[in-house]
Amino acid sequence: MGEPMCRNLARKSGRSVVAWDARRDPLERLVADGVTAAGSLAEVSERCEFVFLSLPGEAEIREVVKGLRGNTVVDCSTAPVALARELSERFEFADAPVARTRQAAIDGTLSIMVGASDALFARIEPLLRCMASDVTHCGPPGAGQAVKLLNNMVLAETVMALAEALAVAKASGAVDPKVLFETLTKGSADSFALRNHGMKALLPERHPEKAFPVTYMAKDVGYALDLARSARLELAGAGTAYALLKETEKLGLGDAYHTALIEAVRKRRAP
Repeated sequence: MGEPMCRNLARKSGRSVVAWDARRDPLERLVADGVTAAGSLAEVSERCEFVFLSLPGEAEIREVVKGLRGNTVVDCSTAPVALARELSERFEFADAPVARTRQAAIDGTLSIMVGASDALFARIEPLLRCMASDVTHCGPPGAGQAVKLLNNMVLAETVMALAEALAVAKASGAVDPKVLFETLTKGSADSFALRNHGMKALLPERHPEKAFPVTYMAKDVGYALDLARSARLELAGAGTAYALLKETEKLGLGDAYHTALIEAVRKRRAP
């Protein structure tokens, strides 16, 4: 996601953009769009007022921010709410996790949920709109992450429900799976997840790699569960979805699209 986001920032912001990545290939492609490839993270910190992060998770974020000094940090990763609040005490900071697909990142039509002060949001909103068609100020630091994590938690639980329905239809032979899903789109079980994750991935049994993988969804649901526990809540549905995602990882499908969770559903057997 970071590469196309950076490209849109360079093309639309009218500002000089300096980028660094542990991998050289993305940087070499971005240079063609006017991005300056930095030789190190320290160089980015020295040359830039705003530093945007797009990283896999908490461990990588903690490692990267060690190299930042006096920058305004805008974290577009999906990470724990507690980490966002912690970093807001060390930096001028906004959490700005992104939603939608890689194609949306390419097209500049992401949805970005922002946790930041009013003053900082006003400064970064024009930059975020270079990458997104929807930018929502959700509240103070941590609020953007909370919305993103709960979004993904709801999505994971919905995909789990669809996977269970499909598994029952196939195992029982009671109804043609295609008829099932097409009919669900006409009733109260209709949803974005059904029309996209259900019809395009679960039904055709298509769980490609290099999409949003099982490991990433498990991470996000795990962070959502951490947030719930901090509020002294135990979430049965999210807990089951998390367990199924971890079981899917153990099946060797961690890099597959997160709809591969259906394989773990099939492995569970009634007594």
